[in-house]
Amino acid sequence: MRRYSQRNSLTTLSEINVTPLLDLAFVLLIIFMITTPLLENSMNLVIPSSGATNPPINSSQVQTVSIDRTETIRFNNQVVDWQTLTAHLAQLKQANPDVAIVIRP
Repeated sequence: MRRYSQRNSLTTLSEINVTPLLDLAFVLLIIFMITTPLLENSMNLVIPSSGATNPPINSSQVQTVSIDRTETIRFNNQVVDWQTLTAHLAQLKQANPDVAIVIRP
């Protein structure tokens, strides 16, 4: 009869389980795939400082442009398309270069 030896049962594992590492790599890949398109749609805006004093603007010189979530463009609360908006803004600039455009979401 053979005696039970504990030497065989105490051997260490020489392999590394890579399943958790692959899970982590895939999660990081998904996070970067989701956040990258959000970074590409950003826009640089130059915002004037509040320390500078601006001359008062006449309310007749203020024009508003708003774009909602469905990408509907409104110029002074009238629905227009991109070409019409571009034409209106070009005409306003030629007629009065001091016109103020307010862009609202």
